[in-house]
Amino acid sequence: MRLLAAFIFFTRLPFWRLREVPAECFKHVVPYWPLVGWLTGGLLAGSCWLFAQLMPLPTAFLLAVIVRLLATGCLHEDGWADFCDGFGGGTTRERTLAIMKDSHIGTYGVIGLIGYFLLLWQLHVLPVGTLCVLLLCGDCWSKFCASQLINFLPYARKEEESKAKVVYNRMSGGELLLAFGAGIVPLLCCLPLCFWPATLAPLLISGLLIRWMKVRLQGYTGDCCGATFVLCELSFYLTCIVLWS
Repeated sequence: MRLLAAFIFFTRLPFWRLREVPAECFKHVVPYWPLVGWLTGGLLAGSCWLFAQLMPLPTAFLLAVIVRLLATGCLHEDGWADFCDGFGGGTTRERTLAIMKDSHIGTYGVIGLIGYFLLLWQLHVLPVGTLCVLLLCGDCWSKFCASQLINFLPYARKEEESKAKVVYNRMSGGELLLAFGAGIVPLLCCLPLCFWPATLAPLLISGLLIRWMKVRLQGYTGDCCGATFVLCELSFYLTCIVLWS
């Protein structure tokens, strides 16, 4: 049930049609986030490979990114934009949280999204086979790294103030092993050895962000989780480009 809750929460695909999930299950979805990456990363990599058989790789990659955006409902990108607005425009903890909760996008959010997609676009220089492998591995591993926010930080708001109306529970030992396994198995199965140093980049980025959020907010929010995933994934991909070059 918790796995189904994770697919319902982290995607916009109609998993909710399968059966009704108790609300309590949504407090335990984060350990399954990297496992959801098998689906979202698989869609990204698979659609990129498929489109690349029909059109130039830059166009194929762009369409593949759109496929994942549609599958996730832009969940993580929305969190990244709100994070940019809050941390860019807020000067106090309370003001930062208020800005992040506002549904309107501001200047920092727009600039953040433009910068993110421009940097992500640089992946089109890679060969299609290499690109597809990195897309799958980067999605799953970055979700594991980003998921550690809930283990190191408390939630920054009260539960009733949450956008999603749910506060995630910290992972048990078994849940941590599940998340780690789901994040690392694609690496073990697919990632060439020359790209393994890139796996350290998301770990470093997540650690730095946890430190920053602790100082700035004394906790995390759902937007922080989305932003951490976006930055972890981007750091993995950019490091891979450096290693490939």
